[in-house]
Amino acid sequence: MKQIIRKAFKSRLNPNSDQVQKMVEFAGANRFVWNKALAMNLFRLEQKQPLLWYNELSFWLKLWKSSEDYGFLKTVHSQPLQQALKNLEKAFKDGFDKKQPLKRIPKFKKKGLSDSFRYPQGFKLEQESSKVFLPKIGWVKYRNSRQVTGDVKNMTISRKGGYWYVSIQTEYETELKRHSSTSMIGVDMGVTRFATLSDGSYVEPLNSFRKSYQRNWLLNSVSCLKKSVSLLTGKSRNKSLPDCMSVLPMLV
Repeated sequence: MKQIIRKAFKSRLNPNSDQVQKMVEFAGANRFVWNKALAMNLFRLEQKQPLLWYNELSFWLKLWKSSEDYGFLKTVHSQPLQQALKNLEKAFKDGFDKKQPLKRIPKFKKKGLSDSFRYPQGFKLEQESSKVFLPKIGWVKYRNSRQVTGDVKNMTISRKGGYWYVSIQTEYETELKRHSSTSMIGVDMGVTRFATLSDGSYVEPLNSFRKSYQRNWLLNSVSCLKKSVSLLTGKSRNKSLPDCMSVLPMLV
């Protein structure tokens, strides 16, 4: 039996100053498009009008790029901005999905919190030279700590703690191995016995607490005695008796 596995590999980027500036601009434009489209849909909800989905919002994105006020969006690659609109569409669908246990309306993004943008395609990965190619940013070095396996599906660039990171999502097909055994057995977890099997055998508990109980009791008693001596000699600033005074007679 085969199964599709999706896995993410996150590494820290080592960009130069120009590339850092472009990443900041990309993240800012991505945040602007998200907040702008979110504000439009929230206003339409207040007016009891239907929401704008990705097809309608992508049309508005073209208008924003051609305008004088929002012309700075032209300097950013179109794919991350389009991906932001797709993410917003999914967030709204999840918010109104009754099957979602934690459904909620999308929120506005703030500068400096979760700054990120995603490339669904157009990127390149060279593991031999530890570089990734990001459209309109160029080749960026990254810390290659482990081998990336599978077909690369997308790349997400994010900032955290003053550093930039790349998350490479891959997909590969693997064969699920089945155990050679054909029999089954039941396990009942308990207190007196750690586990009781359906064939009548059982596993005794480890009782790790009982093994270390005497040692912990002795250490706590010594600590209590030191606190009491400090109190009697006036070296302690705390004038109240410790709660462990009851163990002192046991030390005599």
